[in-house]
Parts: sequence; structure tokens; C-alpha cells
Amino acid sequence: MTVRDEARRYPQHGETVAADGTGRRRFLGYVLAAPTLTVAAQLGEAVLAPAPAAAANPALVPSLPGPSEIYDLNDMLMHAALPTAGLITIRVEADGTASFALPRAEVGQGITTSTAMLIAEELDLPLERVRVTLADARPELLFNQMTGASNTTISTFTPVRVAAAVARGRLLRAAALELGELLGSLTAKAGAVVSTVTGRSIGYGELAAKAAADTDTPVGVALKKPSEFKVIGTSRRRIDALAAVTGRKTFTMDVQVPDALPTMVCRPPTINGTVRSVDNLGEVRAMPGITDVVPVSTGVAVRGRTFGQCIDAVRALRVSWGPGTADGDSDATVRRKLRAAELPLVVPPLPLLTKAVDVRFTFGFSSNSALETNCAIADVRPDSAEIWASLKTPIVAQEQIALELGLPPSAVKVHVTEGGGSFGRKLFFDAAREAAETSKAMGKPVKLMWHRTDDFRQGRTHPMSTSRVRATYTLGEVLTYELRHTSVATDFGHGLGEIITGAAAQLPVGDLTFSETIFQLTQQSPYHFGVTTQLLGETDKGFNTGSMRGIYSPNVRCAQELVVDELARRTGKDAYEFRRRHLKDERARAVLAKVAEVGGWGRSLPSGVAQGIALHPEYHAFVAVLAEIDCRPGTTGRKIHDAYTGPRVTKVVCAVDVGLAVNPRGLEAQMAGGIVDGIALALTSGLHLSDGHFLEGSWDNYFYTRQWNTPPELEIVVMPPTSDRPGGAGELAVPAAMAAVACAYGRATGTMPTSFPVNHAEPPAFEPLPTTPPIPASPVDGLDRAF
Repeated sequence: MTVRDEARRYPQHGETVAADGTGRRRFLGYVLAAPTLTVAAQLGEAVLAPAPAAAANPALVPSLPGPSEIYDLNDMLMHAALPTAGLITIRVEADGTASFALPRAEVGQGITTSTAMLIAEELDLPLERVRVTLADARPELLFNQMTGASNTTISTFTPVRVAAAVARGRLLRAAALELGELLGSLTAKAGAVVSTVTGRSIGYGELAAKAAADTDTPVGVALKKPSEFKVIGTSRRRIDALAAVTGRKTFTMDVQVPDALPTMVCRPPTINGTVRSVDNLGEVRAMPGITDVVPVSTGVAVRGRTFGQCIDAVRALRVSWGPGTADGDSDATVRRKLRAAELPLVVPPLPLLTKAVDVRFTFGFSSNSALETNCAIADVRPDSAEIWASLKTPIVAQEQIALELGLPPSAVKVHVTEGGGSFGRKLFFDAAREAAETSKAMGKPVKLMWHRTDDFRQGRTHPMSTSRVRATYTLGEVLTYELRHTSVATDFGHGLGEIITGAAAQLPVGDLTFSETIFQLTQQSPYHFGVTTQLLGETDKGFNTGSMRGIYSPNVRCAQELVVDELARRTGKDAYEFRRRHLKDERARAVLAKVAEVGGWGRSLPSGVAQGIALHPEYHAFVAVLAEIDCRPGTTGRKIHDAYTGPRVTKVVCAVDVGLAVNPRGLEAQMAGGIVDGIALALTSGLHLSDGHFLEGSWDNYFYTRQWNTPPELEIVVMPPTSDRPGGAGELAVPAAMAAVACAYGRATGTMPTSFPVNHAEPPAFEPLPTTPPIPASPVDGLDRAF
């Protein structure tokens, strides 16, 4: 992977950042009553005002801004977090380190590192002396403990810096008293206070207790200007990298809880089926190592000395199952439901005056594909409970689990562990809820883990959807753009709905449903395409669904960029120049121009090899992707099953502008991961639904992008800062990459793809695993395929 020189300019923020930005404002913080220095932030509404977008030269038929261009989902989450920002504290320890319990979930995105960088910057402390852990569920934080929508760095950027700046100022004052010198003669450097007059110094550790307060004390502080940054904006290795590669990082299944034994669940053959009866409970309870077998709401739970023994027991169970919530459904039946639920288009083409591009795209069910399967540890007692899991919504998990156990929320302690991937999956707490129910039924602690087949067949999926698009044009100008996105209902019962309810009166979307509100707060068109409308319709709530890196954006963006390519072709324009002319924002033009330049847009390529280019705006950030694909039979593709030799994405160039990148190296990693996800969604990653269950049961028949389909040439350009604040990054690259690959595929084959993933064979070209029981027959094969 190559990183362009643009990223290396980040320490020189003063060149591009507005002089009246956040760095010049004063903020109010607090020194809290504590035996060692403990600080927090208090913020005002001015912090949240997003910088206005720089307007590009409008096209002939400009479009009005959509709701998400005025106020997006990230703005809403920031507002929701603001009232409790002052409850997030930093503590300076006696050993001179700073400790911070981050009220978010680290699932591989690198937020513990970027947060440590914020603290190190304002506290003038070496990065390696900042300790960032994950906070337990804290109900008093309300909406300030939800990880999602690329919001963590945006919403914590100012509060964390304010708290660190308060700590730094307090340490300087304590040092002035201790050294008997004027405050103005002291500076903070590398975790110590140094006198510029005498050269004497004193470490933070020696000052931690002296700088503490007996009562909560308000303190006004000014944050560093971007031109003064020495840590923020520089590329840093992840602070947890060594622990991760040496196996010392603690994930949920690594947590040692006394007497919490391995536990698995025998699940129904169809989605959300129920247990009618178990024919051989006694026989299975007598199997070697098995301690407990109990029916639960999701199946039959088995607890044993080892996971291998649990697998044997699950395979041995003979269960009579009741119907599920999607019995009889298949891909074809769901497609018919979606077609029937489509909202109507309004603008017809006018004969002799206008022409139209009118097309419908279909996107299959897909898996979140987190490397770590769903898992949790629970120890439920008669009057209390304790949970360990990787949770993005721990407060809601605590509330719901307490309700189901019949306990007050204060009696349920929820610990947030680090997770091995999420992609939206860990917004839900299905495993934690199931572990709690199982522990209560057994009266013993459990270490519950789903096997891989559970994740594919009963876990959360990104819903099947369609996008109907009609764009009318005349004389090279687009007059109208209509999109009607219809989706199997997306479940937002993980806490985001509560935030929408709390903010409903202030949202610029009117009286809409949760899903339509989120759709309007996330979907925007970056182009001047005249009268533009994008609406969501939903159907069928019988599936376990959830968000997946961008919620609706990958599918909606893919549909629009393919239509843009078709509009360019029909009007005789180059696809890049057509986009550039119609873009609304200069930042969007800049990233698009950069990938065209670096990727050599328009260079001569063999027949069957082509380029695609796409752009995506999201959460005050912009990304453009140029992809090259080789669709020639038998050249670079690899046989992935008996019926198909797939194309290969051979080159990707990505240019990204997130305003201010706290850690450019982390941003590069986010872009690389999102690009791989986008390739998968465009080409290979889809689930087959048949008679109420998904046929995929493991990685050998769910074709997520493998190493052979990862581009051998990958270049990421981090653009110079365009703001004094960070924008969203976690989901940003997925839609642009999916769209660029789809556009490249269409140009290489000469036919616009309309069904995704494009290599989704029906019927599937693999032998599905059995559904009863849904674990491979051989214990050795089961461990290999299930885990």
C-alpha cells in the first residue's frame, strides 16, 4: 500500500486551518474533587456548529441541499452526547501517566489510539504514557456511550482535549507553587513541568496529588491552535498493536471469570424458530464434560468443560422445532415483496423534450462478517448480574437485560471488552442477552460463544433492498433525479431510536419513522441534478437485520454512481468530467481530481479491463475511489466455485478528506478496510435465502473478499487539512469503493450491473451445510469451519 506525500504535511496545520477555529475559543472545564488530579469538560452549543461546505460552481440546474447536507446523523449524535460530556474524566496518576476510560467500544477501528493522541497533545505527555481503557456501562451518560455512525472521534474531539488542557493548566499551577516560580516562566514538556529561568523540572507524578482539588472547581482554558499541534495530525502506530500481534490483547473469550464454562446453543433450522420439545435431554446431559442442558428462548443451551464437548452435545440433541419468522421465504419471495412496497416515482420523461435513465437495482442479503463471532460472559445471581461483552450500546444492553432478568438496572454490571470487528454487528447485544438468560436458567456463570454457522444463519444481516432510480435530462443537463430505496426493515432497536425520539422536535425531517429519519440524515447526493428526491420504503420485519458500515449508503451510492456513468455515456461526456462539472462542493472536486490524477484516469487498457470512478460524501468528509478491474476470462481471476471464475480488482486509488485527520495512519487503515468491504459487496459477498434460512454456513461458501481479490496496487492519498475538526471515517470508503468497482465492472463488460453482488449465482454453486443440527458432522471439520 502506498501513501502519498499529502499525508505527510499534517503537522503544518497552520497552512490550511481557519484562524477563527476551535483552537482560538475558550472552554470551561472542571477540576473534580478527588485524591489525585481528575478533570472534566463542560461545553456549549457553539462547539457543535459544523463548518459550512465550500460551494462549487453550480451546474446549469442546481439542486437544493438535502436534509443531511444541513444536519446529518453525526450532528444528531453529537448533540445527544453534549449534555453529559462533562461526565467524561481524565485522571493523572502518581506514576505520571494519564488514565481515561473511553465510553465507546474499540472493535479494531483504532479509537483508543486516536483518543490517546488527543490527551497527549493537550497534556504535553508522551503518547506511551497515556492509558486508555473502555468504560463499563454508565447510565448517567445517557446517549454519550454509543459507538456508531463514525461518530467517536467527532464527538469526543473537543471534550477530551478540554479535559486534558484543564489538567495541564492545573499541573502548571501546582508546579509554580512547588518550585516557587512565576507561572509564566513554566512550560509543560514530555510529562514534566520545566522552568525556563532556572532549568529546574518536576514530573507530573509528583504533582498529581498537589494539583487535585477538595471541591469541584471550574476552570477556563484555551485549546492549542492547529499550528501548535505536535501529536494530532501525525501518523502514529496503534497503542495496542504489540498486544494484538503477540496474543496478549484481551477479547471477551480471554476474560477469566471463575466457573464460567464454555456454553453454546443448538439453534433452530429456520430464522427465529422456537423449541417445541427436546427428546433426549437426559442422554445429552450425561455426555462427557457436559454440566447443563436447558431450553432458552433462542434454542437449547449446552454448558460443558470445553467448546469441543459443547459441539458434540449440540450435534447430539434431538429437538422438535416450531416455525420461525421467515418460514417459506426465499430470495425470490422477498424480491417480490420489495417490488410491491416501492414508493412511486413522480416525474415522467416528457416526449420530445426530455429523456430518462430509468433502472432498478437489487442488493442481496449480506453478512456483517466480523472475524470474532458473537460471544459474551454472564454471571447471573438471584439479586445481581455481571456481563462481559464487546458492546457498542452498553447502556441499552444493561437496561434490557435487567428488565428481562427482573432486576433493577443498578444490579446489572456491564463490562465493555475489546472486540474483533463489528461493522455494525455489535450495536446489538444478542449474545449478552442470551448469555444472561442462559446463566439465570442454569444458575451458573457461562462463557457463551456462537459458532460461525450461527452468525451466518441466525445472526444479524444487512437487509436485501432495491433502488429504483429515474433521472431525466436534456441538452446535457440533468433536470431531475429520483431514487426510491426499498429495503427489508432495518432493526434500530439498539438505542439509536431513543436518540431520535429525544431529538425529534429539532430534526429537519418532519414526522418520519425511525428508518426514514436515519435515511434522510445519512443519504445525500453530491451532484447538482436539478430537483432531487430520495425516499425510503420498508417491508418485512421477519429477519434479524442491522446496519453494516454505512447503513443504506453502499447500496444507494452504488446505484447513483452507476446512473451517473450512464448519464455521462448518453450525453457523450467523459465519466470523470461529467461528475466534476456537476459536483456541489470544492472538497468533493479535489478528491475526485486527485484520484483521477494519481490513478491515470482514461489511460489505455486492454479489452475486458476497465476503470471506474466514484465519490461519496458522509459526515463532513469526502472520499473518491478509482478502481481498475480485469474481467477477461482465465487471466487474473481465480476459480471460487465450480460455476464461476471471477474478475479481479487489480488497482485502487483512494483520496480522502476528513477535514482534520487525528491519526493519518489510522485513517489509511480505515480506508483500506473499507475498500476491501466495498469490493466484497460489489462482487461476491451475498447470502442465499431458501425456505426460511440462509444457505451459507461458513467462510468456505460466503465469498467475502479474499487475498486473491484484494488489489495488488492500493494507493491511499490523505488530503491536506480542510478544517480544524475531524469528520467521519469509519464507514466512508465502503460506498465509494463498491460504486467504483461496479462502474468499472460495467465498463469492462459493456453492461451496467443491476444485481449485487454481481457474482451471486442462483442456485448457489456450493453444497450447503445441513440445517439440523447446523454444525458440520465431523468435530475436527466443525472447529475448522465454524470458528
